[in-house]
Amino acid sequence: MALREAEGSPGVPWERPLRGTLEKLTVESELLAGNPLGDSAKRPLWIYSAPGVGEDPVPSVYVIQGYTGQVDAWANRSPFEPNLLERLDAMFAAGDCPPAVVVLVDAWTAYGGSQFINSSSTGPYMDYLCDEVVPFVDARHPTLPGPEHRGLTGKSSGGFGAMVVPMLRPDVFGGLASHSGDALFEAAYLAMFPEAARKLRDEFEGSWDVLWERLRSADHFDYDTFGGLDLYGYAAAYSPDPQRPGKALMPFEASTGRLIEEVWAQWLDWDPVRMAPRHADALRGMRRIHIEAGKADEYFLDLGAQAFSDELAKLGVEHTLELFDGKHGGLTYRYPAAIRELVLALR
Repeated sequence: MALREAEGSPGVPWERPLRGTLEKLTVESELLAGNPLGDSAKRPLWIYSAPGVGEDPVPSVYVIQGYTGQVDAWANRSPFEPNLLERLDAMFAAGDCPPAVVVLVDAWTAYGGSQFINSSSTGPYMDYLCDEVVPFVDARHPTLPGPEHRGLTGKSSGGFGAMVVPMLRPDVFGGLASHSGDALFEAAYLAMFPEAARKLRDEFEGSWDVLWERLRSADHFDYDTFGGLDLYGYAAAYSPDPQRPGKALMPFEASTGRLIEEVWAQWLDWDPVRMAPRHADALRGMRRIHIEAGKADEYFLDLGAQAFSDELAKLGVEHTLELFDGKHGGLTYRYPAAIRELVLALR
């Protein structure tokens, strides 16, 4: 028997042909040019148009990734499962959701992520999303104009961005869905500080610079070796060093893990739970807010989701909260339903 070339797709489980269309673009940002980390201003931008998208304007939902995420990771698949794009396509193709445009945005940095906010140490990533990506998509696709027809969703750091960006830019986004988003910072982050300090002391000469030098020269990456790097990435967003562009002020002493109160206060200013009362009007103006997390989330982001929900309730903000059986990972199956809720509310 001889092997021969066959026509067409190999099919499931290797490939599920899309009924909608996916554009994989490269865009170049003026805002990200010259950023402090020297990261490329050229970025991938994936735009999915559901079956049925034609000339009539439709809602748009923007999807942002977790820490260390890159946009091409959305095409990854777990064993026996469709990936995010295939799940979305199946949902739209089945008629379970009205047509929409779904935009997958990349905001990666050399520190692993941007938290989707503006920072003097990483770059203006919120402005990139709101003032460059959104107008670019609206100019190319039949999307309904105005924040009342745009939603933002993401998981983990993307879930943080999905909560924070609409609060700060209600002129751009009128709906949000957060999956296990960083919130209630004392529950999510404080316990990580002494562990990071110990690892710095024992493995990296007590120096963040040494950690990053070794990471950049390593032939592979794993969290067990480089645990704590995410804290530096968060610090670059929440507490950038005003004297050293591209560097961060850490909220704890590297030698002891002892809290540095004035820097920690800068972090707390970015906690969605604490931000909510300051942006109550923006939150009340959202057409749909959905918050969720797994009840066994390793970073206690279920408590953060509950705390954010409690603040919304105090402010009279309509929303839904769902705590489900699950941890921090393996949540891709939950994204389509949240996107559907946004699309329905933003039509």
